[in-house]
Parts: sequence; C-alpha cells; structure tokens
Amino acid sequence: MVNAELVGGTLKEPPVVTISYDEKPGIQALATTTPDLPPAPNQFPTHLRDSEYERLGTVSLLAGLDLHTGRVTEIVRDRHASADFIVLLGKLDESYPPQTRIRLLLDNHSAHISKETQGWLSLHPQRFEFVFTPKHGSWLNIIETMFSKMARSMLRGIRVASKQELIDRIHLYFMDINADPVIFRWKYKMDQINIG
Repeated sequence: MVNAELVGGTLKEPPVVTISYDEKPGIQALATTTPDLPPAPNQFPTHLRDSEYERLGTVSLLAGLDLHTGRVTEIVRDRHASADFIVLLGKLDESYPPQTRIRLLLDNHSAHISKETQGWLSLHPQRFEFVFTPKHGSWLNIIETMFSKMARSMLRGIRVASKQELIDRIHLYFMDINADPVIFRWKYKMDQINIG
C-alpha cells in the first residue's frame, strides 16, 4: 500500500488508477493462398475469398484497460510468460505519475504470481496492487468485453501478409481506441444474477 501524505494537517491518500488486465493468446496470423476476388455486379455483393489459408504463426496480446479513462495500454508478444507480463507492468509504470498507485484486476495466471514477477514488484514497492478475480470468473473482468468486441470486429476474417502486419494492425486498432476512448460501464445488478 502507498503511504498517505500529510497535507495541511490532514492525511491525503495518493491517487489510485484501476486497470482491468488480461491476455488474449493465440491470435493467428493467417494469409490468403489466392487473391480475393472483388465484388461483381449481379453475381456477388462482396469480395470472394478462398477458404484455404496459410498459417504464419500466432501472437499474444497483453492489455490493460484504464477503467477511469477508457485508454488501453498494450503490448503484442510471441508468448505471455512472466517476462512479457513484466514488460507490460513496466509500460504501465511509465504511463502514470510516480505518486499514483496502480491497481490491477487480473486472474491467477502463473505469470502474475511467479517468482520473476514478485522480484520485479519488490523493486517497485507500494506502486502496484493486484486484485485477483475468482477462478472461472473471467467474465467479471471487463477487459474481456473489449477482447470480445475486437474479435468480432477487427480480427474477424482478417488476412495478413506477415505476422508483423498482424502486430502492426493490432497496434493501430488500439491507437484508434485511444484517440477517442470509451469508459466501460458494468451494467449487471447483483440481484439480477441467477446463481444456481
């Protein structure tokens, strides 16, 4: 916990930002094997694409959604191991003023609780606070909504010429989101949830 500061005779708590964090692993870079055919009047209204494709590899998206501003901090890596998670933590650390406490809502993935991660956190005392969602409760983390929207819009049917093109297009997607961020609102009411 970050220490409170005495200001004008009263204790002032440091600012806290809450980040909804998760990974989206296994995003496939798929290439076409033949060029798409453009729409043809009176035959087909949209382009035609061969069902065959070439696999160029996969990437993992690691992203944190600022619940106060709607801005996303993201990195794209080949994996989502402890070292990759630490890179994202470093990017978050650089993104906020030093006196701000960063609270992450995240799951119990091994990279989040590893010795490597704990070692890095010990070098940044009182900067980060982890709040873990319950097991099998990933739907409680609102970033899952953003990932779902991304899968239905930007990633749906995507074809690229290289793995790097996929990475670049993911970064462009988040640049666009951050240009006009939307603050997500949780709309469930506890009395409307059917448990049973």
